[in-house]
Amino acid sequence: MTENKKSDTAFKTVVSADKKIFDLKLKEAFKYKDMILLFVKREFVSKYKQTVLGPLWAIIQPLFTTVVYTVIFGTLAGLDTADASPAPMVPSFLFYMSGTILWSYFSSVVSATSHTFLANAHIMGKVYFPRIAMPIATAISNLISFGIQLAMFIVTYIVLIINGSAEFVLSWHLIFVPLSILQLMLLSTGIGIIISALTTKYRDLSMLVGFGLNLWQYATPVAYGLMLIPQNYIGLYHLNPVTPAILSFRYGVFGVGYFDLAYYLIGWAITLLIAFLGLLLFNRIEKNFADTV
Repeated sequence: MTENKKSDTAFKTVVSADKKIFDLKLKEAFKYKDMILLFVKREFVSKYKQTVLGPLWAIIQPLFTTVVYTVIFGTLAGLDTADASPAPMVPSFLFYMSGTILWSYFSSVVSATSHTFLANAHIMGKVYFPRIAMPIATAISNLISFGIQLAMFIVTYIVLIINGSAEFVLSWHLIFVPLSILQLMLLSTGIGIIISALTTKYRDLSMLVGFGLNLWQYATPVAYGLMLIPQNYIGLYHLNPVTPAILSFRYGVFGVGYFDLAYYLIGWAITLLIAFLGLLLFNRIEKNFADTV
């Protein structure tokens, strides 16, 4: 008689109907990093496919927006561009460009992520992969465009320094630059995931994304300085988590401006809460995507 031997092969994939509330599957998404990179390449290429100027649009759009802000809000309306008193020596063109490229990244990720599941419904019905890979790829893909815009900002900054119109002070404040970008990445992805999860059932919400982002921009110091906000409303104004991200970015780049540690930490707390709630909501309704999309 032959003796039955237990197989040494262990199961690596377990398919279960049970969904743990805090099982966010982030480790599983990391295992699919090669597929995420393919999504990143596909989104970036498709964004500028069949365009004459291609990735140059990543420079043209914020550049023209900065020019419009400088002429209308800076020259004609004469809005204050100072974040703190006394007013620092920051050229208005650099001020508007810094806010423009940050808001452009934030709004692009929110808008793209909020439609990513509807746009990729045909893929989700054919093959299994962690669905969280799609919003992650969207955030990284738009980060490439942001990198191009940031390079344009740095070149402009250097030209103005050589021209004597701007100054640069090397200090520890520069740490706020990558931290601000990371905060906007987490915040925009979290908001986009929440919207995308809800739009699978409530399609009307997708119609409000563009309108809501336009209103949100007016409540964010993109085209004006913080000094225009009455002191009584500063605390309420900082409940907008994009506000401390943009203020700390300008503080890090220019070395002057407004920075309050308490409001900064509150902004990060709100950002992490939104990102966590987005992942939690996504995890709860992920199993119904195929039926609702």
